Amino acid sequence: MPNSAPLKGRIHSVETCGTVDGPGIRFIVFMQGCLMRCLYCHNRDTWDTTEGREVTVDELMKDLLTYRHFINASGGGITASGGEATLQKEFVTELFTACKAQGIHTCLDTNGFVRHYDAALDALLDVSDLVMLDIKHMNDDIHIPLTHVSNKYCLDFARYLAKKGKKIWIRYVVVPSWSDDVAGAEALGQFIHDELNGCVEKVELLPYHELGKHKWEAMGEKYMLDGIHPPKKETMDTIRDIIGKYHPNVIY
Repeated sequence: MPNSAPLKGRIHSVETCGTVDGPGIRFIVFMQGCLMRCLYCHNRDTWDTTEGREVTVDELMKDLLTYRHFINASGGGITASGGEATLQKEFVTELFTACKAQGIHTCLDTNGFVRHYDAALDALLDVSDLVMLDIKHMNDDIHIPLTHVSNKYCLDFARYLAKKGKKIWIRYVVVPSWSDDVAGAEALGQFIHDELNGCVEKVELLPYHELGKHKWEAMGEKYMLDGIHPPKKETMDTIRDIIGKYHPNVIY
């Protein structure tokens, strides 16, 4: 029988020497498609699941391996980001499996909007050395208007990762008037301390920026956070200190 056609993934782009999406120098694959609708999304053009370009694992590996020296020397690896990488579980699993066969560290960057827990999800987590999980806000009354989905899915997924003993980095975007409140920071710190079983290695606070605004405008859409500017250092310090009461490694 003839061999079946290789599995293809739909990607937005790649970044060959990323330094902010996991440890060391990373080969970052931005997967196409996302079901969250975050008001501050700086990759607005990744939402549509039918856009982007199709690639095979072999095509990505050929590109990735040309940067292997830099990746290995820095303790880096590959990161599947997005968009939302869990929407293409099977493809990312195949990609990570190929990377691990080459001794390359794998990182799954996800918003945690997972609705189906199945063998395909477990297979992906089994080949993910690190999961970077974005938690947008602990209060659903804020989370829903900010992202258009409930935080229930993300928090349940965080608990699931902890149950499996996965290494986790939590990411929290600090958006003035949305996620810069003391109560939200306290709730996040308590959640990490009480429910994630010591699996969180780091909490990264990401100051909101306006760099994606032009993408919304280019697509003819209104940028809903127009007029909101990056948080002050004092605000970042406050959020860091609050969460720092619950976890020893909080950075921005």
